[in-house]
Amino acid sequence: MGILSKIFTWWDGATIGTSLWSARNGENVGTDAQGNRYYRSKKPDARGRERRWVLYNGSNDASRVPSEWHGWLHHSYDELPESHLPPPKIWEVDYTPNATGTMAAYRPQGALERGGKRARATGDYEAWTPDA
Repeated sequence: MGILSKIFTWWDGATIGTSLWSARNGENVGTDAQGNRYYRSKKPDARGRERRWVLYNGSNDASRVPSEWHGWLHHSYDELPESHLPPPKIWEVDYTPNATGTMAAYRPQGALERGGKRARATGDYEAWTPDA
C-alpha cells in the first residue's frame, strides 16, 4: 500500500491519522490471529465507559473480527479474550473472508454471472387457489 493511499483512503485500512490518534489516545490491548490490533481508550467517555476499537490489518471488513474480540468490543465482557476463552475445539474451522461482491462469491445455477441458464421447471408445482 502506497503512502498516498494510506493518507487518503479510509476504506482500505487505517489511515495515518487514525494510527497516530490510536497510539496517542488509546492503549493497545491485543492482537488476533489475523493481525488486527485492538485498543481501549486511556480516559473514559462522558458516560464513564471506555471506548474500544479495532485497527484492521488490511481492508476494513467487520466480518474479519473474531467472535471473541467482537464480544469484547461490544462490552459483552470486560476481560480480554485470551484470559477466559476455552481451548479451540477440533471441529472449529479457520476464518474465511466474506466473499460477497467479489469473483469468489457463491453463484448458484441460473445466476447471470454463470450464463443465466436455469433448469427447466419439472411441473411438480401447484398454484394455490382459495376455496370458493
